[in-house]
Amino acid sequence: MNAIGTTGFVNMNEPDRRPADTPSPSAATPPQESASSPRASRGPTRRQVLGAVLATTVLAVGGGAAWAADRFLIPHVDVGDASAYEAAQLDANGGTVDDAAPSGTSTVSISTVVTGSGDEQVTAFVADVVLGAATDLRSAFADDAFGRNIVQTTSEIAAANDAVFAINGDYYGFRETGIVVRNGVAYRDAGARAGLAFYRDGRVEVYDETATNAQALVDAGVWNTLSFGPALLENGEVLAGIDDVEVDTNVGNHSIQGAQPRTAVGVLGTNHLALVVVDGRSPGYSAGLTMSGLAEFMRDLGATTAYNIDGGGSSTMVSNGSLVNDPLGKGEERGTSDILYIAA
Repeated sequence: MNAIGTTGFVNMNEPDRRPADTPSPSAATPPQESASSPRASRGPTRRQVLGAVLATTVLAVGGGAAWAADRFLIPHVDVGDASAYEAAQLDANGGTVDDAAPSGTSTVSISTVVTGSGDEQVTAFVADVVLGAATDLRSAFADDAFGRNIVQTTSEIAAANDAVFAINGDYYGFRETGIVVRNGVAYRDAGARAGLAFYRDGRVEVYDETATNAQALVDAGVWNTLSFGPALLENGEVLAGIDDVEVDTNVGNHSIQGAQPRTAVGVLGTNHLALVVVDGRSPGYSAGLTMSGLAEFMRDLGATTAYNIDGGGSSTMVSNGSLVNDPLGKGEERGTSDILYIAA
C-alpha cells in the first residue's frame, strides 16, 4: 500500500519571499477522436452545463463572443474514454496495463512551510514523494476524457481514480498546443515550448517540444509529459529571465508575472520528487510567490531540476480525499482538466 504521511509545520523565517502568478493557455490541434464510450454517455457536469448556457447566450450577441465561448467554454471531447483508449494503445504497442500497475510501495510525506510574516507571509505545502516505480506517478483527465474545456476539481478526478495523493496538472485542456503524453500514450503532438518529461526509468527532464515529437518520446520511454513552464532550475541553478517568460500567446494574460499561487515539480533524485503547492492572493496567510521566488524555494528544497505548472486558482493538493491547501483563501477548488496522482 502506498503510504501518506504528514511531517508537520516548518517555519523557514525567510522574510521577503514574494509570490508568483499563473500561466494561461494557447492553440493547435488535438488528437484522435473516440466514438462512443460509457464515459461519453455520462451527463454533463454542472460547469459544463453553465458553459453551454453561457455559450448559447453569447451566440445571440455576436460572432466574436460566439468564438470565445466555443474556444473557452464549450466542452470538446476528442477521446471520450481515456482509460480504455490507453489500455488499447498499450496493448497495441506490445504491453498491457498490468505492466504499469501501481507498485504499492510509493511514499508521500507532506510538510507545511511558512516563510515571511504579515502581508508578505507565504504558506506552501511540500509533498516529498519517493516512488516505488516511476510509473506510480500517473496522470488522469477530468471526466476521463481528453479534449478542451472539460473540467472537474482535483478532488473529483482524484476520487474517480482511487488516488491517495494528487496535485493539479498543466491544464492542457485550456490550450491546443504542446505535447501531451499521458500514462505512456500520446494524445497531442503540437510542440510549442519547454516541456517536462517523466521517463519509465525514473528520469525527469526538461526538453524542447519543438525539437521532437510525441511518438518519439513514447518510443524513448517517456511515461508522462507536462506542457506549461517555464523551467525553474537546471543543475540546481535558477534560470535567468523566468519572470518575463510568455508561456502562451492566448487571449489576455500572456506572461506569468507577479506574486501568485503556484504549483511546481522538483527533482530531488531518481524516483524522488518534491511536488509543491503554494497558496496566494491571501494577505496575512499567503501572498504567493513570483516565478523567481518559486525557483529559489525549489532550490532550497534541494531540487536540481524544477518546472512550473498551472497555478492561480488551480493550485491544489489533495491527500486521502481531503483538500490540503486553501486555494485563494476560500477553501474552494476550481475545475481543472487534469491531475498528477499516486493510486492506492
